[in-house]
This record gives sequence, C-alpha cells and structure tokens, in this order.
Amino acid sequence: MPIDILNSRDFSSEFSFSASRSSGPGGQHVNKVSTKVELRFDVKKSLLLTPEEKELILEKLVNKINQEGELVLVSQRSRTQLKNKEKVIEKFYELLTGALTPRKKRKPTKLSPEAKEKRLEEKRAQAEKKERRKKVD
Repeated sequence: MPIDILNSRDFSSEFSFSASRSSGPGGQHVNKVSTKVELRFDVKKSLLLTPEEKELILEKLVNKINQEGELVLVSQRSRTQLKNKEKVIEKFYELLTGALTPRKKRKPTKLSPEAKEKRLEEKRAQAEKKERRKKVD
C-alpha cells in the first residue's frame, strides 16, 4: 500500500489522547507539567481501515496492541505537550505504513560457475593444508 494513500486518510477523529507527567530527569518542570502524550487507536472499531488492513495491523503490531484491541503509543521526549503530540501522531503513521506495506519477494539467485569453482578450489586448498599438518607414521 503506497504511503500517500495512508496519509490521505484522516485518522484524527479516531484518536484518543491522554496527557500525564513524564518520567525521568528534568527537575521542577517535569514534576509540574503533563507533557507525556499517550495516543490510543482502536484498531477493531476503526471505520477507515478495511478488514484486511485491520487483520494485518493486529498481526504485525501485536506487541503494541493491548487486550482491548487498542494500539497504544507514547511520546515523552519533548518538553512541550504539543511537540509530543505531533511526534506520537508521526510515529502512528510510520507504524501503520510499515505494517501495511507488503514485503518484497526474495528472488533466489544462483552462483556463477566461476564462483562455484573458486569456492571449491579454496576448499581443496584448505583441506590440503590441513592434511599436511598430520603426523607421518
């Protein structure tokens, strides 16, 4: 699925945000201000995703989806709630794009006859070297 098709959909109506205090160092600012932003997106109830897309997302992002079927993402890097909100939305679109883009099929390749012969010659040389190390009776 191309990226532009995913970005043309506006999931913002299906987002649920909550803010809380960030963890870690930061002094008084961290202790007073709720800058950590948590985004919740209910995959199963989404009206903008097809059933196939929902299935793919539930399968590929299983570690980020809770038991209620909500995709939960958190951002607490920035000192402002607005920047963290932007970051978490960006992270959401990246995750969905990654989950919905199909993996390319691997095309099996063959060794060229020259490469095969070179490999076998190196093996013969190595075997001969080890053979010469043995004690003579």
